[in-house]
Amino acid sequence: MILGIGVDMIEVARVQKAIERNPRFVDKVFSPIEIAYCEGKKNRFQHLAGRFAAKEAFIKALGHGVPWTSIEVVNLPSGRPTLSVRDGKDHGFIRAHVSLTHLAAHAIAVVVLER
Repeated sequence: MILGIGVDMIEVARVQKAIERNPRFVDKVFSPIEIAYCEGKKNRFQHLAGRFAAKEAFIKALGHGVPWTSIEVVNLPSGRPTLSVRDGKDHGFIRAHVSLTHLAAHAIAVVVLER
């Protein structure tokens, strides 16, 4: 049964500007695993924007906020992204499906939560 669906789109330049204005933004929003993954990419800002969009989409699907760094988007060895919440609370879903895409200027994420 579907608990919620969320979608978000963000401009990559907006994330880049936020990081350039305040480098601590990265640590406030992303987990160390997410940061390490994105730092290894050619255009890290596209990947960070995708993860930011996934976190926003997750919050929309859930219907209430959770701390940014407790939402973690990581890729399986196959490259498929996964999403988990690490705040120790039961948010009523058993599985989170996430899909990410990004172009030079935009990143989009869709999250579907199953109950």
